[in-house]
Amino acid sequence: MNFEGTAVAMITPFTEENEVDEEGYRKNINFLIENGVDGLLAAGTTGESATITIPEQKKLIDILIEEVDGRVATIAGAGSNSTNDALELVQYAESAGADMALVITPYYNKPQPHGLVEHYKAINNNSDIPIIVYNVPSRTGTDIDPETIANVAEFENVVGIKEANPDLDKLSKTKKTLIEADLDDKFSILSGNDDLTLPMMSMGAKGVISVVANVDPFRMSQLVNNCLDGSYEKAMELHYELYDLMKVLFIESNPVPTKVALKMLGRPSGDIRLPLAPLKDENLSKVEKVLNDLDLL
Repeated sequence: MNFEGTAVAMITPFTEENEVDEEGYRKNINFLIENGVDGLLAAGTTGESATITIPEQKKLIDILIEEVDGRVATIAGAGSNSTNDALELVQYAESAGADMALVITPYYNKPQPHGLVEHYKAINNNSDIPIIVYNVPSRTGTDIDPETIANVAEFENVVGIKEANPDLDKLSKTKKTLIEADLDDKFSILSGNDDLTLPMMSMGAKGVISVVANVDPFRMSQLVNNCLDGSYEKAMELHYELYDLMKVLFIESNPVPTKVALKMLGRPSGDIRLPLAPLKDENLSKVEKVLNDLDLL
């Protein structure tokens, strides 16, 4: 199963007691589907995967699959810097009925390229769910290179990559390597940076796993759909319309500004968990201005 289109890296809403807000989570799921997205990701980085517990992570996956009920693709955040732990989460996602699992490159221990191949090989060989690799070197300390991506793409269940390295030359090398290995049709590149979705799709990416779509799912989905249709002038208009939102949502560490924006919009969000801290006062007005400029408030 290949994915194309707009998937939302969903926030995890919390109650005042700092527990998962199940009712709010379900409301967000339905709001996003009603506004045209193609997939939803539970328990990714934007969902505060670093500070939710394993039971909470599994609960979020279960709620997502139940509430979506086949309407869009369901993607389970299932990565770890331990191969055994990542495999346990992937197998859980598979048994729960998720369509795909997003598996981040292991963080902190900085595996070598051949270690990354073995990591994904172990997961591929012990599960049947489609796997999307997540490359985000700014958070993990490891960048999976084009040759290693092609090696991993040879595994039957590895169907794509969420590429959050902003180097567009690397994207060209990756795409060229996949084409030369006859893996391009089998393996999809997805943007991991909202502000680079337009150029990445013009170079062959098939969509985005988006933070911005938490706040403005309709316009972000339209941007991606226009790219898929080859309507790049319309996509460019939406890119610049959304550009300030793309930037302000990363004015501090993700997902802090996104949760603030959702709270301003009256949508379920709750606070963030330590060690992330509330948005600085001087940045609150910046978020509010962008929401007003987009007529979201």
